[in-house]
Amino acid sequence: MPIAELQVLADIPRHWAANRPGKAATVFEDRVVSWADFDRHATQVANGIIEAGVKPQARVAYLGKNSDLYFQLLFGAAKSNTVMVGINWRLAPPEVEYIVNDARIEVLFVEEEFFGLIGEIRERLATVTLYVAMSGRGHGWEEYVSWRDGQSAADPMLPVDSEDICVQLYTSGTTGRPKGVQLPNRGFIVQRYGDEIAGEWSKWHDDDVIMIPMPVFHVGGTGWGFQGFYNGSTQVILGQAEPGLIIETIQKYRVTKVFVVPAVLQFMLQHEASKTADFSHVRVVLYGASPIPEDVLVRALATFKCPFVQLYGMTETSGSVTFLPPEVHVAGSTKLRSCGIPFHGIEIIIGDAAGNAQPPGQVGEIMIRAPGIMKGYWNMPEATAEAVKDGWYHSGDAGYMDDEGFIYVYDRVKDMIVSGGENIYPAEVESALSKHPAVADIAVIGVPSDRWGEEVKAVVVKEKGAHVTEDELIAFARTQIAGFKTPKSVDFVDSLPRNPSGKLLKKELREPYWAGRERRVG
Repeated sequence: MPIAELQVLADIPRHWAANRPGKAATVFEDRVVSWADFDRHATQVANGIIEAGVKPQARVAYLGKNSDLYFQLLFGAAKSNTVMVGINWRLAPPEVEYIVNDARIEVLFVEEEFFGLIGEIRERLATVTLYVAMSGRGHGWEEYVSWRDGQSAADPMLPVDSEDICVQLYTSGTTGRPKGVQLPNRGFIVQRYGDEIAGEWSKWHDDDVIMIPMPVFHVGGTGWGFQGFYNGSTQVILGQAEPGLIIETIQKYRVTKVFVVPAVLQFMLQHEASKTADFSHVRVVLYGASPIPEDVLVRALATFKCPFVQLYGMTETSGSVTFLPPEVHVAGSTKLRSCGIPFHGIEIIIGDAAGNAQPPGQVGEIMIRAPGIMKGYWNMPEATAEAVKDGWYHSGDAGYMDDEGFIYVYDRVKDMIVSGGENIYPAEVESALSKHPAVADIAVIGVPSDRWGEEVKAVVVKEKGAHVTEDELIAFARTQIAGFKTPKSVDFVDSLPRNPSGKLLKKELREPYWAGRERRVG
């Protein structure tokens, strides 16, 4: 249920330090920090940011892998009413340079592994006035713990409004320059109000322990972590989503709630340790970024023996806006292709080109109105105006709604294939071909066709030891979907390119086929 005292992010560590001072707030590599100490550290971070001359609503940033220290920075920024920017550590130096300069970062916290990267671009970082080394001493920078502990532990108690921006996350940049998504305090706080009435799986308990393996520069890491902090649980943070480490950590700390992407879940099930692991204390496994393949679900249910829930959302909505409940997570359920129904207080329609709601079964753009909608893209008014119209966020996802209100994502609108005047949604073709027992992973893209403009190509990863030909897969597809939707060709690869959140990088996949052409569509 909503906690009345929690109106902005800064209130969270104060509240739980007063109510659960001795309980562990964070665990990272056996470093355990109580709620009382966590609140004190966040206060010291806030005072350090203020001492550095950073004004309210200016930006500070973290470049590093997951760590408990990141969350101290996040809530310290909240107490100083500054904006935390999580930087994707997998980016190349020019991309990091762009984000730091675009956001006008004033204080940059850097993990030791990335000292060299910052060293390459430091002369071109125009706005950074203070560098802090999260460990070690990069380029003579002050080390984080000594910098933090040298600050006052008196809470600054700065006024913070629910509309003030607290987090700025950059989109993956699969097309053009990445966009800074501005997320206000209200997005994280108010949107949580309806979550606990979604079902028994969504309730929080005093002994809950959550695990945060997904990257914190993504809403799947920071947003999921926030859920646990808001509810006063213990957060066990992993540096990276390594399957063996995840399995070990779940058992060691008796984790009760887990959020991963299906690809990570599949790697966990393939790990030898999963066969003997004790998952008896896990109350729910949540997953997102894509639907779960049925064979993976069957194995996962048998392994974890707990409810599974799919979440659908995006950075621009502060995280999840729909959920696919446990009762439809059964083999053979047609609902497994759905991303679920909206949480309480969230409105979703399927819009036509003019933004008008479409009837059930009709494909259109998924449009969302919710408390968590971003305040806009940083310094991109035109992109903001295109994405948010009359309070509705235009997701760019093509989908439809069934008669029961379940939403089905077909594909990104921009990924639609137009072949001979027919609109083809790759996700539908992928769903059909994924039913073939020889298909382990699949992506469907549009490639150039002199006759049709574009034609459908499937790029397939085979199951280990499986033997299947291009003709066999095309023939199988014809038994599942209309002829004009079936692939005209199939390429076999060892793996598909994905970003850290598990999403397919279709632009990268399409590039070789469209190279040398002025247009990237038919």
